Amino acid sequence: MAQLRQYYEEQVIPKLTETFKYTNKMQVPRLEKIVLNMGLGEAVQNVKIIDSALEELTMISGQRPVVTRAKKSIAAFKLRAGMPIGCMVTLRRDRMYDFFSKLVNVALARVRDFKGVSIKAFDGRGNYSLGIKEHIIFPEIDYDKIDAIKGLNISVVTTARSDEEGRELLKLMGMPFKN
Repeated sequence: MAQLRQYYEEQVIPKLTETFKYTNKMQVPRLEKIVLNMGLGEAVQNVKIIDSALEELTMISGQRPVVTRAKKSIAAFKLRAGMPIGCMVTLRRDRMYDFFSKLVNVALARVRDFKGVSIKAFDGRGNYSLGIKEHIIFPEIDYDKIDAIKGLNISVVTTARSDEEGRELLKLMGMPFKN
């Protein structure tokens, strides 16, 4: 069992139950999934960038990503429907907890001039999204072997019903929010 999951069950559930006065263990918010998305607009000119993004996202997540394709054609961007323009991976269960732990404890600490993540990036239903400008903050990525620095979107989906519940859940699990 992942260490973070054990910490969640032993420490976080009792604190959340006390704070929000839950009557049932199933009411307590929990992490449902984490979605990693890498949108690659430059893939229109350079198709090989998709292969390197797939490889790097596999190293970061520990799971094989799926290629995302354009839904519509946009002439101004020289984009046709069906062209590969990114990749994404959905993490659940132990892989999700392992990734969250790595993100909070290792990767975010490697961001230059890091002061914490924004507290405003909740969607109104307790889910949190965060954008990373450089994927090289993850320890699995070898800086010398990458062809381009890519961005990465991370969406943490929770079962919380409100932003307040989601914020408290992530704060107790170690997410470094700005004060």
